[in-house]
Amino acid sequence: MKPFPARWAAVACGLVAAQAFAEVRILENFTLIDGTGRPPVPAAALLVRDGKIDYAGPKAQMRAPAGAERLDLTGKYVMPGIIDLHVHLGNVKGLVQDPKFFTRENLAEQLRTYASYGVTAVVSMGTDADLIYQVRAEQRAGRPSFTRIFTAGRGFTNRNGYPSSVPGMKGVPLEVESAEDVRRAVALLADRRVDVVKVWVDDHLGKEPKIPLELCRAIIEEAHKHKLKVAAHIFYLDDAKKLVEAGVDALAHSVRDRDADQELMSMMKKRGTWLIPTLTREVSTFVYARPHPFLDDPFFSRSVDPQVIATLKSPEYQKKLQADPNLGRYEEFLRTAQRNLRALSAAGVRVGFGTDTGPPARFSGYFDHWEMELMAEAGMKPMEIIRSATGRAAEYLGAKDLGTLEKGKWADLVVLAANPLDNIRNTRTIESVWIAGNRVR
Repeated sequence: MKPFPARWAAVACGLVAAQAFAEVRILENFTLIDGTGRPPVPAAALLVRDGKIDYAGPKAQMRAPAGAERLDLTGKYVMPGIIDLHVHLGNVKGLVQDPKFFTRENLAEQLRTYASYGVTAVVSMGTDADLIYQVRAEQRAGRPSFTRIFTAGRGFTNRNGYPSSVPGMKGVPLEVESAEDVRRAVALLADRRVDVVKVWVDDHLGKEPKIPLELCRAIIEEAHKHKLKVAAHIFYLDDAKKLVEAGVDALAHSVRDRDADQELMSMMKKRGTWLIPTLTREVSTFVYARPHPFLDDPFFSRSVDPQVIATLKSPEYQKKLQADPNLGRYEEFLRTAQRNLRALSAAGVRVGFGTDTGPPARFSGYFDHWEMELMAEAGMKPMEIIRSATGRAAEYLGAKDLGTLEKGKWADLVVLAANPLDNIRNTRTIESVWIAGNRVR
């Protein structure tokens, strides 16, 4: 037997610095959109070492190490990976929602789908099983090869409150009835190091009892004691105002019952409350009631079971939705949400990015790009939209090593064939996706 090489013996004993065998890669000759909101950088380069960025900026100013792998991206555009601050993982297969589907295999499949669309991190908002903590820990112990997980664990509602009544959701949210229930539950979430706390504040158009404001205040106070942010699912303007006054950190949807007033805008700006608009959530409530061209879009169909598409196109499915007595109201809810996004953004309220994808017929990845298009329709500029989905989203999470393409950050990025600053739909021209310097698409 040949003797074990001395240098590998040293590595095995931990005596050789890891950088001696570092993976070094240079991406060059592209236009850099770094996620900070700064102007794009032409003729740019990224120097990536072991998955983290050593240099980002003009290629002419980079000192390239000898022997680095080089990737020529002439004519391409590079932006940070998208961070979706509102998704629901694991509970759905096809068009059926059930907690039994929350398996490692289903999680991996969904995370790979998000990654294939350039979504490199997601926040799962309140419908997770305990498996989520194990998978998150495994990711954070190394360099993930598919979309990064952040989690709210199980979110809060009241006894029999929304969304416990939704098919497949009974027993998934935490149903609380007292401040003591809240104290115990928040302590457990804190022990599991959730990334955010979620509360649903909605009567689902009068169909279910809404969680009382005093319990919302207790959730916010207990979470803040543990230095945890709280995001609230809301629908009504009055609830939004009360929750902002109570100290909630983010509204996890736009107000949709009426236009936001100056009082809400001033409160949110003064208190630093975030808005995560989730416009595609509203689209999903009415778009399938009649045939829609996106069902034939290859950018959509490449990740969706053909049987699911056939069901969505079927007259039977459409008739079922057309029978909803509230169907005529849903598109106006979307338009109200867009007007409120426009007004709050113009007022200086911080806007994060989220889709509420994951439940049946809210499609991972594809809806992220549609969300951006709807944000543009609402009046946001492409650079503002990209920043909300990258640097701003990381800021909301406190994820200091994600969100922008700068020295010291993880190399989570998307390579595009066309300029998204010219047209936000150009985020769909994906050529490759990288997470922690690993090419995942």
